Amino acid sequence: MIYLNVGTFGHVDHGKSTLTRALTGKITDTHSEEIKRGITIRLGHADFIIYKKGDQYFLKPEKGAKPVKRVFIVDAPGHESLMATAISASSIVDGAILVIAANEPCPQPQTKEHLAVLQMLGIKNIVIVQTKIDAVTKEQALKNFRQIKEFVKGTVAENAPIIPVSSTYKINLEYILRELDKFQPVEKEFDYKPLAFTIRSFDVNKPGTPVKDMVGGVLGGSVITGEFKVGDEIEIKPGIPTENAYMPIYTKVVSLHLEGEPLEEAKKGGLIAFGTLLDPAIARSDALAGNIIGKKGTLPDPVRVVKMKFQFMKRDDIPEVPLKQGEPLLLNFFSVTTVGVINQLGKGIATVVLKKPIVPIHNKIAVSRRVGNRWRFVGIGEILF
Repeated sequence: MIYLNVGTFGHVDHGKSTLTRALTGKITDTHSEEIKRGITIRLGHADFIIYKKGDQYFLKPEKGAKPVKRVFIVDAPGHESLMATAISASSIVDGAILVIAANEPCPQPQTKEHLAVLQMLGIKNIVIVQTKIDAVTKEQALKNFRQIKEFVKGTVAENAPIIPVSSTYKINLEYILRELDKFQPVEKEFDYKPLAFTIRSFDVNKPGTPVKDMVGGVLGGSVITGEFKVGDEIEIKPGIPTENAYMPIYTKVVSLHLEGEPLEEAKKGGLIAFGTLLDPAIARSDALAGNIIGKKGTLPDPVRVVKMKFQFMKRDDIPEVPLKQGEPLLLNFFSVTTVGVINQLGKGIATVVLKKPIVPIHNKIAVSRRVGNRWRFVGIGEILF
């Protein structure tokens, strides 16, 4: 069976989490603050299996149907203020579901931004899901459909199928399964193997657990290339902040789990829980999210100063203003989010000093600029090694 990581992208309240629940039966907004505010703040995740019988698709094991794909949904937030988290999601996915609600004009602001992220990062496996068709008339749904077609014209999603869906009544979900079955895992090329990106970290011990019964910190993330085994000695970079720098962490993999199922080895696909010997306190509340995992002695050293050149996209809603010395930038490097300040400018190349270092395993970085009082995604930076 093939494993896929698929991200859900789209504007706030367009039904990403509701669609995920319809497909998986699970809620991705599982943190108290997310439930209280009704939005996804961290990357949520859940999974389901696609079953196929002839040309029919099912979410449950019907008689004669065989499992063909296990899909891990990474639910990215639609709020603009949480755009950095959405960009982090795009670093670990093989494809995307772009969710667009039928009861609002298309495009909405974060629909534009999320499609721009998919475009700039080269994600080509895309299916568009037109949600909330039960909340509009047939004429309104068709008008919105035409708006979607016009919106994606000339983009990476121009030829993506558009599937009208009611997540509430589970209408047309089988057509989503059909399209997802066409997706294939995307192999990302790196000079370093194995690699995993950390998007969550946990202390799984309940309050009051005796010290002798406590287990080490757990890292949640995706293997991007290569494989990890129980017993592997690993390094985690850039690590934890000290007074003047970041200190790499070295530990051992004592367990591997895929959605609660124990594994002896973890490969690409799915969201893996790495059990370690780390002090659980340093993994609490996603404190290690954004780190990169490799086998001990294999990862390059983190860097705090990088030279970059930029590829900015044209946007009607953001004025074209030249970069200036001293300007802060919000940078997303795979699952790492950091602020950088332009220290030098010259001939289209900027020297940027990073607040949090990155591990230079690749040369592309997502760039957001401050526009008014908000960060807005503007393009891609190329790191010059």
